Amino acid sequence: MPRSGPLVVVVIGSECTGKTTLAAALAAQFHAPWSREYAREYVEARQAPLDQQDVEPIARGQLNGEQVAEDAAAGNDSRIVVRDTDLVSTAVYSRHYYGVCPEWIARVARQRAGDVYLLLCPDVPWVPDGLQRDRPDEASRAEMHARFRSALASIDARVVEIRGTWTERLALARAAVTAMIEERGATP
Repeated sequence: MPRSGPLVVVVIGSECTGKTTLAAALAAQFHAPWSREYAREYVEARQAPLDQQDVEPIARGQLNGEQVAEDAAAGNDSRIVVRDTDLVSTAVYSRHYYGVCPEWIARVARQRAGDVYLLLCPDVPWVPDGLQRDRPDEASRAEMHARFRSALASIDARVVEIRGTWTERLALARAAVTAMIEERGATP
């Protein structure tokens, strides 16, 4: 049963697949508030390698950003709210790097699952963004994509895979969001 309130669209996927760019473009297209990827802000502020102790502060920061965007959506009657990743991503990377994920993060990720996940495929060129990244080769990117696909399946998420050129990605994402809005009975 769909939740009440705005449609929650989550842009998710492995490193350097254009999540932030796409989330910002969708938010602008649909005049919607959006939450940014908190892990990016955290890494930029920390200026040191991350370890397992950073997982929970990242998760709390992500949740805070999501709540701010959802409050803004409620305040201006937005049809959608866009998340540049969510706790599913935090859980995937925690399990990948440290072998475990704090139970509360996995539980809250399931409870706060988005209405639709736009899973970005790693079929675009790797573009360095100034952050420490460790998975630029094709095999590693494919492995992370499979981890995301599996994590989303484990929470029974509605997933639309987004692939192709940057222009094709934006067109596919816009079409997916428009279809979800129409499915809910509202005009995009």
